[in-house]
Amino acid sequence: MASAVQEFDIIFAGGGTSACLIAGRLIAAEPTLKILIVESGPRTLEDLAHIQPARFATHLQPNSQTVKFMVSKPSPALDGRSAIVPSGQCLGGGSSVNFAMYTRAMASDFDDWEQKHGNPGWGFKDMLPYLKKYENYQVEPNKETHGYSGPLDVSMGGIAGNIGDDFLEVAAKYDPKRGFTNDTNAITSGVNKYGHWAKWISGATGRRLDTPHHYLYPQTHNPNLVVLTEHLVKRVILENKRAVGIEYLPNAKFHPDASQAILTARAKRLVVVSGGTCGTPLILERSGIGAKDVLKAAGVQQLVDVPGVGATYHDHAGMFPPFYASEESETLDGIVRGKPEEVKKWTVPWLEKGKGLMAWNGLDAGMKLRPDEDELKAIGPQFTSRWKEYFAGTPDKPVMYIGTLAVLVGDMSQVPDRKFFTYTYFVEYPESTGHLHITSGEDVYAAPDFNAGFLTKQSDVALLRWGYKNMREFTRRMKCYRGEYTPWHPKFPPGSEATCHDDASPVPVDTPNFKWTAADDEAIDAFHRGFVQTCWHSLGSCPMKPRHRGGVVDTRLNVYGVEGLKVADLSIAPSNVAANTYSTTLSIAERAAAIIAEDLGIVGV
Repeated sequence: MASAVQEFDIIFAGGGTSACLIAGRLIAAEPTLKILIVESGPRTLEDLAHIQPARFATHLQPNSQTVKFMVSKPSPALDGRSAIVPSGQCLGGGSSVNFAMYTRAMASDFDDWEQKHGNPGWGFKDMLPYLKKYENYQVEPNKETHGYSGPLDVSMGGIAGNIGDDFLEVAAKYDPKRGFTNDTNAITSGVNKYGHWAKWISGATGRRLDTPHHYLYPQTHNPNLVVLTEHLVKRVILENKRAVGIEYLPNAKFHPDASQAILTARAKRLVVVSGGTCGTPLILERSGIGAKDVLKAAGVQQLVDVPGVGATYHDHAGMFPPFYASEESETLDGIVRGKPEEVKKWTVPWLEKGKGLMAWNGLDAGMKLRPDEDELKAIGPQFTSRWKEYFAGTPDKPVMYIGTLAVLVGDMSQVPDRKFFTYTYFVEYPESTGHLHITSGEDVYAAPDFNAGFLTKQSDVALLRWGYKNMREFTRRMKCYRGEYTPWHPKFPPGSEATCHDDASPVPVDTPNFKWTAADDEAIDAFHRGFVQTCWHSLGSCPMKPRHRGGVVDTRLNVYGVEGLKVADLSIAPSNVAANTYSTTLSIAERAAAIIAEDLGIVGV
């Protein structure tokens, strides 16, 4: 450790998005606080892989050192396939490796947290100040739901890519009834309107806006802040049902020759578990906090009965099918492949002016989509009850996100050295859910009992089927379209109008739609079972709810039945949100920082 002191005021078990924000806020307000952060992955300070937005897809490559790949149990709903969920494993967590796509939850999402799940004070009107607190919105001035004085810039990035323009041009002619908006993330509006998409990229410097560089690293001059990376938290130490410290050890992934002897650190005032949706429930269960049967099976003595730990796992089930792009298309494929000439070419304008492809994420256009009556009929009866129960009475809830991405998402070594674009579509509020539990109380490296839950409900299957059809009609009308990368598309029956082609040209916008058949539907469903994946939006494994309703923490983020222990990360979300989850995590973290400051009598947070 950087200090011989083994006793701290506050210990953060996990150094992801939330911990960096909260710790940075607290120690800036009260520099005498002694804070320890223990993070399983490496530091990220001024590392180009983290601060240059265009490099985001490199973190998803099979040899990645900055994410941990969570492997679910084989699922019949996925034809026996295991879902693989990347989870940020570096200082800053998801904020340092995500797609930098600026997307905010809808107002009704927070109102659901308050009204449906029993969390007074967590509705939209209460959360809006925290949604604005972290934000410096550079896209358009004087928008009442946006913030303009926070540390995290939001801009349109270093370029406006032509693939996004192609998508919006098709939208205007192919789907004119929906129209356009200048703010796809106004929170109280923006659903069912196409638009350009903002990014967590500084308009001035072209840098990624993560939490370590903008909250934590500016405070590391303070010797009271100790940041220990490449170490795993084993458990929280409980004495008389009070959290008094943690046990931790070197991460063998980074230190294969280091002793695996358990180390300890004491917390005088508070332990905050912030291991993320995929880490927090495992830390709590190894600490003896959870459901009795789960703990017993893992050889852990139950100390606190909280059955909700790990019992729910939410995510967005999505698809990233690739298409060949024209040579004129602006894409990130060369940078992601690490081609020296491409990296050098785009590093120069990034360094000089914060512009160009290196200051870009390729996500230029999209929409939060809500179907009309005709489209509901096309989706079919498998979705009817879900629509009536969850969506019909809440007009700000979209059913699906659609949009383009100017890069292939996946292992680049498996595909031709060409330009690609991706059309992304995912279910915003899947009915399918899963779970996440430990399988060993002692072995921190043991694979968890993880079920992602994808496609276990037919309503999700029906939505994705409709999403694929909608996607194919859009893409073949886009000027950049040059055919499908057929290995990663459905295998349609002979004679199908929807048969995929590796070499194709765009069709006129007024071309009639495909005549989709029942056999086509079967091929699409089979394709989704074989390819559907996470959108990297894991949440809800330790929900904030009343204890008798499966809750793990109360509205002050205190773990039920334990003193001096809070959870502060996306795992506390009691239900899903219509968003990439970075902004939701930030709002939770800002709220958590204020709660902790109030509990400890710290002012100025």
